[in-house]
Amino acid sequence: MGFEQTKWVWHNGQMVAWDEATLHVSAHALHYGTGIFEGIRCYETASGPAVFRLDAHLDRLLASAAVYELELGYSREELTEVVGQVIERNGFASCYVRPICYFGSHSLGLHAKACPVEVAVLAWPWAPLLGAQGQQQGVRITVSPWVKFHSRMMPTTSKACGQYLNSILAVRDAYKRGFDEALLLDSDGNIAEGPGENLFLLKDGKLFTNDESSSILLGITRDAVMQLAADCGYTVAVRKLRLEDLLTADEAFFTGTAAEITPIREVDGTPLSQGRCGAVTRKLQEHFNAVVHGKNPRYHHWLHFVSAPVEKLANAAD
Repeated sequence: MGFEQTKWVWHNGQMVAWDEATLHVSAHALHYGTGIFEGIRCYETASGPAVFRLDAHLDRLLASAAVYELELGYSREELTEVVGQVIERNGFASCYVRPICYFGSHSLGLHAKACPVEVAVLAWPWAPLLGAQGQQQGVRITVSPWVKFHSRMMPTTSKACGQYLNSILAVRDAYKRGFDEALLLDSDGNIAEGPGENLFLLKDGKLFTNDESSSILLGITRDAVMQLAADCGYTVAVRKLRLEDLLTADEAFFTGTAAEITPIREVDGTPLSQGRCGAVTRKLQEHFNAVVHGKNPRYHHWLHFVSAPVEKLANAAD
């Protein structure tokens, strides 16, 4: 989906119409990618729109800002309020939310010391990154010729704008060769992650994933799935993953805010889980969907309700 339904954007402290949320062509971030951002999902629930793990996303946003020395000028509490305002003002029941902070226009020297920091929050309806069909049937992926950058090159645990050029190259190559998505290896030849997703695989009833030592972004959905998998009785081991681990896995899937939980059914022509979504992946998808839509009270603390849930209002009245 495009941005047709988005009417309002919060930009530098004000709610502005979509067409007015602009930046100058001399903005430092436009030329050098000097910005940081988050991708967050808001889901429809019986108690109204609820943002999934907003606190964790804002924690990571502020940590990324600190790495790149971006002084946001807004507190976590203010940003929390802004996210809710953007969702409400646009009338969304569910949507994808993108806070972004970047160096604006002043000079184009590499050191952005005098450039102002601009902050914006926008939202729009966005289907799963790899499609509803991909979530149901699984996606075909290919090992990218591009390598994920090492943490000594750029901080892999920060979510910065310019860093995604690496992912864009991988995605374009995969699409040109007829695949749904790419898989990047790290500089040591181990599995890193997808262009915008973390990876899990299942072998002999046990789940495996990797960590920052494999040049990954520590995904918030990844963390959620690790906890939900434990609820379902699965052991999750964190270690380096080789390509042969994936090719011999019983099941594999991607996780991410945009992709949610998307099964992998093929890697460069090698089928996984008989070329379809495996039973464990499907179970985790169902568990995850119940949580984000407010159907599992145990995880209500992961949901930031844009309007207070009915039960909370009732408790307050008591």
